Amino acid sequence: MRAYDMIEKKKRGGALTREEIDFLIHGYVGGEIPDYQMAAWAMAVYFQGMTEEETGWLTMAMARSGEMLDLSSISGCKADKHSTGGVGDKTTLVIGPVVASLGVKVAKMSGRGLGHTGGTLDKLESIPGFCTALSDEEFYRIVNEVGICITGQTKSLVPADQMLYALRDVTATVDSMPLIASSIMSKKLASGSDAILLDVKTGSGAFMKTEAEAKALAECMVKIGKMAGKKMAALITDMDVPLGNTIGNALEVQEAIDTLKGQGPEDFTQVCLELAANMLFLAEQGTMEQCRRLAEEAISSGRALETFARMTEAQGGNPDVVHDSSILPKAAVSMEVTAEADGYVIGMDAQGCGTAAMLLGAGREKKEDQIQMDAGILLRKKTGDAVKKGEPLAVLYTSQEGRLADGAAKLLSSYRIGPDPAPARPHIFARIG
Repeated sequence: MRAYDMIEKKKRGGALTREEIDFLIHGYVGGEIPDYQMAAWAMAVYFQGMTEEETGWLTMAMARSGEMLDLSSISGCKADKHSTGGVGDKTTLVIGPVVASLGVKVAKMSGRGLGHTGGTLDKLESIPGFCTALSDEEFYRIVNEVGICITGQTKSLVPADQMLYALRDVTATVDSMPLIASSIMSKKLASGSDAILLDVKTGSGAFMKTEAEAKALAECMVKIGKMAGKKMAALITDMDVPLGNTIGNALEVQEAIDTLKGQGPEDFTQVCLELAANMLFLAEQGTMEQCRRLAEEAISSGRALETFARMTEAQGGNPDVVHDSSILPKAAVSMEVTAEADGYVIGMDAQGCGTAAMLLGAGREKKEDQIQMDAGILLRKKTGDAVKKGEPLAVLYTSQEGRLADGAAKLLSSYRIGPDPAPARPHIFARIG
């Protein structure tokens, strides 16, 4: 076999065989196929697409390119959740403990933030002492003892995706449906869980800007998971407006804790309960309605909050954080951003809000950037709210006063205020699977 022939075949719209895809991925990871040939193949895929079978084979070849986690030492059903990324999306910090408190094991590998999207690992590391770099043995032990553990992806897990994503990032081939689907699902399949729920975001702060694009991606990923024998479902959720009222690591941890106490924002609480219910349903804990009630009771009884505290302690963090917010980092300076006119918030650029938080120090523009755990934004007004001129839209937090001006300008430009209220958008658009 030659990589050249597979590039030529895909360039002309042909479908590769399973053996050809295995050859490409194995050769690329092994250093036998150079970057320039894989870049040419990725561009051919960008323009010609892939069949469902090709996408499934690519996903499995990538998943098997490195370590495949064996979760057989963890008792019971293992459930996982993946979000396609957004602004203020701290759902893992709530639904993980909810599901784990009800006996379903959550062995979760999460990522870090980049650009306008936040990362679960960064948020958790704002809790003093919380460790996300664990050995496989520590990971398995904590899941068995607590019911949940959240750790980072090791370099030995899906190296093909790490290499291919870096290549796509610099060759303008990131936004290819089969390459996005295989990137996400290869990591999920290699992580070893029995049931996988996908949270596919759509809107101004999401990678998939339209509901149709989000549904197409969700359907593709659900089919891949089912081909691999996994229990699968996907929810299409709104990311036209930041989720919840906070953006930024320590601020989002506090909001997640408040939500576990039953005191969270309505939009965030609703999305978390629906995601948790779907994870429980995939884990065969009852009908969908029964699973919703179970999720609600896990919060109202305090069981989910207790599980969050136990997970925090098991991973080296201070479990008192669930009762004492002063444990979390606090910004040295703050600033209100106020409305320039009377009216209603008729729209928000969620990506712009995330970028504003990044400018304050809450996110990374480049992978090597250092994050300020105390930086971020507290939203006072969101789409649909009435405002008066001079009324606070949001409060900005940072430890570097020089960051405030740029952050404020970006956030203010992300709000649209008009004379009449905007039509309400649902928090959840559809369920796939």
